[in-house]
Amino acid sequence: MGKSKIALGIDVGGTGIKGAPVDLDKGAFADDRLRIPTPDVATPEAVCDVVAEIARQFDLGKSTPVGITLPAVVTHGVARSAANIDESWIGYHAEELFEKRLGRDITILNDADAAGVAELRYGAARKQDGLVIVTTLGTGIGSAMLLDGVLAPNSELGHLEIDGHDAESRAATSAREREGLDWHEWAERLTTYYRRVEDLFWPELFVVGGGVSKQADSFLPLLDIRTPIVPAKLKNKAGIIGAAYLAANR
Repeated sequence: MGKSKIALGIDVGGTGIKGAPVDLDKGAFADDRLRIPTPDVATPEAVCDVVAEIARQFDLGKSTPVGITLPAVVTHGVARSAANIDESWIGYHAEELFEKRLGRDITILNDADAAGVAELRYGAARKQDGLVIVTTLGTGIGSAMLLDGVLAPNSELGHLEIDGHDAESRAATSAREREGLDWHEWAERLTTYYRRVEDLFWPELFVVGGGVSKQADSFLPLLDIRTPIVPAKLKNKAGIIGAAYLAANR
């Protein structure tokens, strides 16, 4: 029996939990996306209630692979950090929780890693050899490191210390909005960030995702770095698509 052509991806974010069936041949949604607001107190149980509701709405059958992203480091199905969700996730066996509630095998992974894999398989990093670093600019800075098509999970490059600051506290989209930075001011900070990353890892390509990637023309041309840098092709769909892909190919 061949691999499933359809898988369900669910992307857990700080403000919304989004899900859609994904056509794995096309790397595109097979149905309309469903979004439900993230609970104000985003404990594992509260988030699991929303995830279960999304899975019920699509009713794809028990054999359909399901991938779920978390804004957290995830190792062996356990959340090791908690970004924009409740701290009770730290040390929680998320995969076990979701599998019991949904009654099926679940693949759990970091949200930026899911986006990176989606860009690798279907988007801006497709057929790119060497090291590709995908960064997602939003509330924080997520990262995915892809070496010759293989994911090195949980890289957390948004937490590099630069000039005494956690990088994402100065260069994430949230910092631009919080401090009222114009595109040129923000680009200066992004240049500092990407220069540090490229000096450490010497990637072949940067791919920039997150909601702000829709405005890539406003800031990417302003960056002064040596590494080619391009916007993500899948935009905010990447987390869902990557989660679905990895669930079907685990």
